[in-house]
Amino acid sequence: MSAFTTVRTMLGHQPRASWESRPHAAVVATKVIILTALAAAVVIPILTVVATSLTSEQELIDSGGWVLWPSDPTLDAYTKVLRGGVVTHATLISLGVTVVGTAVSLAVTILMAYGMSRPGMFGGRPLTILVLLTMFFSPGMIPTYLVVQELGLLDTLAALIVPVLVSAFNLIVLRGFFQGIPAELFEAARMDGAGELGILFRIALPLSAGAVAVVGLFYAVTYWNMFFNAILYLNDSGKWPLQVILRQYVLEGSPLAESTFDTVDATSSRSIQMAVVVLAMIPILVIFPFVQRHFSKGVLTGAIKS
Repeated sequence: MSAFTTVRTMLGHQPRASWESRPHAAVVATKVIILTALAAAVVIPILTVVATSLTSEQELIDSGGWVLWPSDPTLDAYTKVLRGGVVTHATLISLGVTVVGTAVSLAVTILMAYGMSRPGMFGGRPLTILVLLTMFFSPGMIPTYLVVQELGLLDTLAALIVPVLVSAFNLIVLRGFFQGIPAELFEAARMDGAGELGILFRIALPLSAGAVAVVGLFYAVTYWNMFFNAILYLNDSGKWPLQVILRQYVLEGSPLAESTFDTVDATSSRSIQMAVVVLAMIPILVIFPFVQRHFSKGVLTGAIKS
């Protein structure tokens, strides 16, 4: 320890920690450059996709198929995509599966999590162990397919919901939040004559709004991005969700074997491909700002409790 530091300590001035000192200008500049490069690596591809979807056929031909900023934006690609063809039908299917699946999954998960969180529940500990086992030991694709087949769900939209109805991770998260609510609140509610459902809807759910919003977002993203299960369980292309149609566009340049749009060349079809990509991104981008406050609160609370 230097003499200067010793004098400062004797005078009551504690030495600053390394993270409390003012960073050097070179360090700040380096951080700014790195963060700017990372932001550009994320933003530029998204802007390119959106710009290409808004570009006319002639401009795409002149630019070689990709643009970063269209000189004459047009909605022709979106008009072709949303004029009632296969993409519109697939979008409605994805929206329906997402809304219904998220609602049902949330309802089942909340009821199971609340029941498992109550002390003295019959078989609560063995049930919790079984739920945890499903997180680490998946049954596999073939057994799951056989179960779906035995239930008669093949080639039905229910096959996109039932196999992933309850997520073990989401269930454990909600169970932990319900357990973290002070038991005195439940006892006071019971003394006032409230039943278990009344306690759940009037006390547990309002106090766990952040966790419920996070779990709901997780379920919504899962159902909206449903791709593999649709390929596995749905043989009827008329029941395919948007993500499967998006794959057809990006990899094959057309939605299905049957022609749904006017004949377009390879360059102009790229704007249609990018329009479908944008349509696939919009719902999550629209929903996330509304649940971001609850999402941040739920993640922070979960970190503090853990």
